[in-house]
Amino acid sequence: MKRKLRKNKNFNINQKSFHFEDYLETNQKNKKFKNSSISQDRVYLLFFLFFSLITIFSIKIIFVSLKNLEVYNKKNNSSYFTALRRDITDRNGILISRNVKSFHAAIKPDLIKNKENFLIKIKLNFPDLSIKKIEQKLGKGKYFYLKKRLDQNDKEKLWSLGEKGIIFEPFQSRIYTHANLYGHILGQVDYDNYGISGVEKYFDKELKDKKLLNNPLQLTLDTNIQHIIDDELNRALETFNANGGGALLMDVKHGEVLSLVSLPNFNINTRKNIKDKNYINKITKGIYELGSIFKTFTIALAIEKNLVSPETIIKNIPRKIKCSVHEISDIKQFPKDLSVEDILIRSSNVGTLMLAKKIGERDYKGFIKETNLLNTAELELEELGTPLSFKWNKCKLETISYGHGIAVTPLQATATYAALSNGGYLIKPTIIKKEKYQDNKKIISLKTSEKINTILRKVVTEKEGTASLADIYGYNVGGKTGTSQKYGNENENLNTFISVFPSQDPKYALLVMLENPQVATDLIYNYRGMQIKGTRNEAGWNSVYVAGRIIKKIGPILAIKNKEFYDKHVAKKLN
Repeated sequence: MKRKLRKNKNFNINQKSFHFEDYLETNQKNKKFKNSSISQDRVYLLFFLFFSLITIFSIKIIFVSLKNLEVYNKKNNSSYFTALRRDITDRNGILISRNVKSFHAAIKPDLIKNKENFLIKIKLNFPDLSIKKIEQKLGKGKYFYLKKRLDQNDKEKLWSLGEKGIIFEPFQSRIYTHANLYGHILGQVDYDNYGISGVEKYFDKELKDKKLLNNPLQLTLDTNIQHIIDDELNRALETFNANGGGALLMDVKHGEVLSLVSLPNFNINTRKNIKDKNYINKITKGIYELGSIFKTFTIALAIEKNLVSPETIIKNIPRKIKCSVHEISDIKQFPKDLSVEDILIRSSNVGTLMLAKKIGERDYKGFIKETNLLNTAELELEELGTPLSFKWNKCKLETISYGHGIAVTPLQATATYAALSNGGYLIKPTIIKKEKYQDNKKIISLKTSEKINTILRKVVTEKEGTASLADIYGYNVGGKTGTSQKYGNENENLNTFISVFPSQDPKYALLVMLENPQVATDLIYNYRGMQIKGTRNEAGWNSVYVAGRIIKKIGPILAIKNKEFYDKHVAKKLN
């Protein structure tokens, strides 16, 4: 029984063990299930972490790639280049000055493997460079400049040599797209981009203003007209073998300068230091006795003071008049009795002198003061001349009346002509395009201005006039000639012609000046319908001839741009 019990006990124990083992197995399964769930969570977590990292890195790679692409594009895009100075354009928006990326060529001697071969290449491609100096610098082993301010051709030559020792240093260069054409106006900048002459100096602060970099400085000049006048004036220097010359085209209403040419000129891109006085800006800085063009001022003042009318006859005009130790006479013999307008048309010195005496020194002096003729010329340039001072001593009134003894700039003389022809309003010349212009004071009445314009037209059209070669069909040109001795050199002539057109309602004034022109014996003139050869050396045979050629070419351009001018004066003539 005990055994049985034991057996049973054992059995029970076994049973218990069995159940225990079963319990352990079940628990183990549960544990396995739980461990499996934990493992899956870890996998999901790791997958999420890896996915997040991959996403972050991918986004970073894309961002960096796009950023590098943007930088690359900026480097290759002109907008990335920030100019140190503003552009300069003409009145039509044509570019005439801009900062560009340029290069200096420098040498690192330690990178030049075969120095002898290098020197041979340089000698063949750049014969103007001193090979001896380059060899000495190579020997010192220090970094040095081979050539500064390379043009594109030189850069390509150096690049093709394939030398690692050639270093291209970038810098900002100021280029002038028309080289010689605007040399006397634009001026230049130095190597640090500071203006040193012309417009570049006068407007240096405004041109470097960062807030205005995208707004070009606009001038009143017209590139097409400037080119035509420059070309014609250069031809004139050859035709008449003149030493130099100048031309100025101005709007008589607002003083806008449409063209300013002074010859000889120079290429401002080469940046040479020119000391020859013949290269000065003759229009704004040159001081000259302009001769008979001053007679117009005398006639205008005499009419304005109601002393005479254009038809008034001045009787018994002598052939000569003695003033102090001087003797004043006319080049030609004129009738003893001349009308006031005939005195100007024929250009009589003695007749003009007699009118000046009627005016008197006080009134004449006041008129000269009002016109600012004795003050420094006004324009947005620093290259401006100051007329020579003088005393109103004996005979000064008489000589000034016909343009002797008073020296001014061509700019001032043209501005005064503009005032006489525009209704009497004194203007201030400008080369900067403006939205609004100031009202100016009157120096003569509209009535006097109209009378002067009529007389100036007759100087061109009348048989006895001195400017027949400027009678260009359709433009009603009026004007006055001036032939004088060049100030400071009595052996040289200065021949000048100032014209206004159309004379009924003047819009433009044009000055043409030639220094010491010679007789063009081979030139055939079309003079009043006749073909004749030149035999005389007066303004009417050279400066007037040149002005006529200029007006004939620029007239259509001005007419197209000024519809009122075209409809009123040109279209009627053509129809």
